Amino acid sequence: MIHARQIIAISLVLLLAACASTPPQNTSNICSMFEERRSWFKAARKSERRWNVPMEVTMAFMRQESSFESRARPPRTKLLWVIPWKRPSNAFGYAQALDSTWNDYQESAGNWGAKRSNFEDAADFIGWYNNHSANRNRLGRNDAYNLYLAYHEGSGGYSRGTFRSKPWLMEVAENVQRNASVYEQQLAGCEKDLSRNWFMRLFF
Repeated sequence: MIHARQIIAISLVLLLAACASTPPQNTSNICSMFEERRSWFKAARKSERRWNVPMEVTMAFMRQESSFESRARPPRTKLLWVIPWKRPSNAFGYAQALDSTWNDYQESAGNWGAKRSNFEDAADFIGWYNNHSANRNRLGRNDAYNLYLAYHEGSGGYSRGTFRSKPWLMEVAENVQRNASVYEQQLAGCEKDLSRNWFMRLFF
């Protein structure tokens, strides 16, 4: 027989899990997101320090790819315009990483237990991928526009210029760059405060 305390405990666990998997309330403001999810700030900063890719770029990528939905998948195609059919790819999670690319990341970065639905792992993946793109294609690590094109087309596709035949993709990359620039400006006003621990925030 389940006691009241057990029911309460189970309910709290389910509630916390649900909160962790839903997007923050204001995804247009990086300070607001990090205030709501302090663990996200720590994870984004950890990725930045490891791969030297600014956290505002990582967050702009994640906003574009999944709108911060932990278990996001590409929408299904339609059969005869109305019947839900297959998905166009096996992309999944915050970073919309493909199975094969995620496997490469796990092996290369040594993060064997990484999950695409885990924010910290997804942030590390985006940093890893953009670090690779920056090195291979000689891109600036704050150049969200070109990094996103390489993220979508792959480093090989980017070097061949496959994106040039996709005006819609270049528009998306411009949007990613705009979001990264806005996030950078916002972060300049709150990063110092976010970096302080709870004790310092309480008394200083």
